[in-house]
Parts: sequence; C-alpha cells; structure tokens
Amino acid sequence: MMEPSDTVVHVGQGEMAVSDCADTMLSTVLGSCVTACIRDPMRKIGGMNHILLPDGVESDVRRQLYGTNSMELLINRLLHGGADRRRLEAKVFGGARLIAGLSDVGQRNCDFVLAFCAREGIPVTASSLGGTAARRVQFWPHMGKARQRLVPTSMVDERKQPREISPLSDVELFA
Repeated sequence: MMEPSDTVVHVGQGEMAVSDCADTMLSTVLGSCVTACIRDPMRKIGGMNHILLPDGVESDVRRQLYGTNSMELLINRLLHGGADRRRLEAKVFGGARLIAGLSDVGQRNCDFVLAFCAREGIPVTASSLGGTAARRVQFWPHMGKARQRLVPTSMVDERKQPREISPLSDVELFA
C-alpha cells in the first residue's frame, strides 16, 4: 500500500491503482473507456482501473487494457491488500459515445462493466455511464467518495492528463 501523504495517482489506459491511505486520490480521464472504482468499506481499501475495450485478443501482451483481465487484476490486488470479496462495492463511470456514426465502443464498455459486476455479485452503488461527454473521475478509496467532471471532448486525450479547465458539470457521489 502507499505511504500516507497528499498523493494524487493518475490511472492511464490499462492501468490500475489501489490504496488504503486516507489522503490518496486516484484520478483518470475517460472518453469511451470505463473505470470501476471498487472498494471494501470496512477495510477502507479501494482501487480504480481504466478499461479500454471489453475484450481483446487473448495473446495480446496488453491484456490489462481489456475488461475481464483488468477487473480481475483489480479485485485480486484488493484482496491481497486485505479486502473481503463479500464486502466489495463499485462505482462505475465512462463509456461516452464521442464520435457519432462509428461503432459504439462506449456502450459496449458500459454493458461489460455492469454485467461483470452483476455476475461477480459486486453491487454498483453509483454510476455515470454513456452520454456524449468525456469525464475526469476522481476517487478517494479510503472514504469511498467519487467525483466526476464532464470535460469538453476537444480537451481529451485518454492517454494524458488534460490541462485544468472549468467543468461543464460537477457531480459528487458519496458512499
């Protein structure tokens, strides 16, 4: 686990982070990608992943970019940190349709993350999925607090942290 400090951890495509520190915030930027912020509220440990696509080629060395592998890696890391699988809960975000007329990868990502949580018995306590706007998501695993800010699509590169902007919308979700 991370040592206590005022820490912001950016989670890029195919990455994940887990923390049980009271002053750690996990952050990501999503377009059509999705993130699951999963936590054990009693143990006060949680984590965030960044899923690019719901599925991929099994031989791909970047398997962590894809749904099931990313979710399993996150859950296993939480369990290794002391979480109890029976207490896990999720907040899920993302899956925007940023370009009309192309296949709706965002919707496929939304469908995947909700189906995975249902299949694994992980209740989704909050969600903000779909739409046409990108999101910056911040998650404080120790408290279970999540916040999203909608981001103008022109400002988003999911591989990089966007420059600071005024939000179009600010929604805070609390456990």
